Amino acid sequence: MKISVIMLTYNRENFVARAIESILQQTFKDFEFIIVDNGSTDSSGKIADTYAKKDSRIRVIHKERGNIGSGRNTGLDAAYGDCIAFIDDDDCAEPDFLEFLYNLLISNDAEVSICGSKDKAYEEKRIMTGEEAVITLMWRKCYSMAFPTKMFTRELAKKIRFPENDKYDDISQMHILLSCAVRVAYHGLPKYTFNRHTGNNSAWTTDYSLLTSDTLNEYLRAYRKRTIWLTEHFPDNIALWHYFEWSFMISMVEKINRYNIAGCGKQLDFIESELHVHEKDFLSGGYALDFEKEWVKKYILRR
Repeated sequence: MKISVIMLTYNRENFVARAIESILQQTFKDFEFIIVDNGSTDSSGKIADTYAKKDSRIRVIHKERGNIGSGRNTGLDAAYGDCIAFIDDDDCAEPDFLEFLYNLLISNDAEVSICGSKDKAYEEKRIMTGEEAVITLMWRKCYSMAFPTKMFTRELAKKIRFPENDKYDDISQMHILLSCAVRVAYHGLPKYTFNRHTGNNSAWTTDYSLLTSDTLNEYLRAYRKRTIWLTEHFPDNIALWHYFEWSFMISMVEKINRYNIAGCGKQLDFIESELHVHEKDFLSGGYALDFEKEWVKKYILRR
């Protein structure tokens, strides 16, 4: 078995069939498709079962409701493929998605291959070390931080366990997985489409009225954990790792103020306090962008 495709689904009856169809229509045929029904209360699980009856490559696992991490772990534990790819249940893949990522992985003797998406596509090709891939990832200039758009060797994917209590595994785990890789191959052609809608976890990033204090708390915790991990494992880039966290913080300060987002006052006070303490390091570290410096002056220093 060449590839295991893993999809976690929860209450996506309006989207899941399209996601399944996009995998069944792949030009690369040697794959298994593991669909983890994460305790759906709508017909998502039944829709997956219907497809499984028609195509022997599909295995559906029904489990009790859990976070994204528990579902991904369930899929990984059941996977037999030499390589692992993920698709989200509200997205869809181009017909050559698997073929493109597999060939990119094998031809470059890499442990991770990365393609572009419809909203973030480039002609660029790169071979990177794990640390270089993490830095490129966190600048968010080339490719998405999300697990779809990437393929991993089975050996690499098995090195991690997804936190069962975290919602945002892209922030909490992607840097760890990439860091374990010796070679990462990237070619930014668009082979995946992210479906942005109000029902997914990142909906607030395009509609800030959806941001809640709980969501912001989870993001702040995830960013802090990531900074701690990266500073311990790659101490030569400590200033950069801190910059990425502070960059997120100042962007949240600007968004909360610009859009008058209610209910995040406590989080805003915490962020402003943190940035005030680290203001000199943030501004003089060599990474802060001009508009971030202006935001610090406006919202933190009140100039």
